[in-house]
Amino acid sequence: MAHLSDLPQDPIVEEVKSTASRLELARRYRELDRSPEFPRREFRALADAGLIGLHTSRDLGGRGLPLPRTGIALFHLARLGGTAFAKLSLQPEFSSVLAEHGSRELVEEWFRPLMRGERLIGNQITEPGAGSDAAAIALRARPSGDGYLLDGEKSEVAFACDAEAAIVYGRVPASDPRREITAFLVPQDLDGITRKRDAPDLGERWMCRGTVHYRGVRLPAGFRIGEEGKGFEYVRSELTRERALLAAVYLGVAHASWEETVEHVGARTAFGKPLSAQEGVAFPLVEDEARLESAWLYTERVLERLERGDRVEAPAALAKWLATDTALQTLDHAIQFHGGRGYSGDLPHEQRWRDVRSGGIAHGPSEIMRLIAARRLWPTH
Repeated sequence: MAHLSDLPQDPIVEEVKSTASRLELARRYRELDRSPEFPRREFRALADAGLIGLHTSRDLGGRGLPLPRTGIALFHLARLGGTAFAKLSLQPEFSSVLAEHGSRELVEEWFRPLMRGERLIGNQITEPGAGSDAAAIALRARPSGDGYLLDGEKSEVAFACDAEAAIVYGRVPASDPRREITAFLVPQDLDGITRKRDAPDLGERWMCRGTVHYRGVRLPAGFRIGEEGKGFEYVRSELTRERALLAAVYLGVAHASWEETVEHVGARTAFGKPLSAQEGVAFPLVEDEARLESAWLYTERVLERLERGDRVEAPAALAKWLATDTALQTLDHAIQFHGGRGYSGDLPHEQRWRDVRSGGIAHGPSEIMRLIAARRLWPTH
């Protein structure tokens, strides 16, 4: 297993470092917080550099890296460029339902351009009355002629006004309500679609979230992804991979601030001694190091098991929760030990904290992550 101090030995890290330097990702990360936009230039450049779709198979235009090596690359993308560019790299993973279950025509027209950084595909699950309880999805997809009519609303949608298409989860009438949720690939310029950007978020503002309304949207049957009623089944395996890989992202962001804080407290003096000589400063940073290392080793173990094909829904959920919790504590210490400048916008720590804070909500809130793990221990509850 690779410890955090050993990660730079992997050759993929040199690629990440070189690309991050050439594209000035650290600077752009700060700009995207102040002037939110989808970074299309960087999206295309990361694709050209082979850093989009790291785990995606070579047949689909990806690198085909094993999940543990993908995690290492994402750790360093996040360490050098914040959550923004690591999550850009993950966009094909967030659309793997399309790659794995979509028709050949849909994959050629939409997924391959995504791999080249030419098209952006969003995900639309959440609704005003359906968040963690995805079974409460109300958007209707009624069979009509040779296709479907979509009616409903999706909320808290990332890239609401920027995505060219979205994977939309809706309900197709069936005798068993549990077999109604179906996935569709929906071009976002169809008649009947209205998109609106919401107020800026606390963090990850570059995602420019918003609301999408569907009113009698006619969608050809060829845009259905896989079979009717299997939307839950498809997204479940995708979420497991996403959660484990996102854990690596959050740890990378936190490690950047931890490194910067260790250097700062070693150089800054107070009362005639370096801050690092104060136990109240040194001990929390030592504890952060141990927690970051532990969370990384756990995440790496989950990624290795995923690569082997093991079922790891609960461990992946715990990896995401543990990484998010550890990262937020580490970032809070970075803010604290940099004092007023840490709290200000002069340094990146407060932005990193705001961005990682979304990890306790998106892709499954921390409460649900622990509930998934609890159900493994007490399956009859």
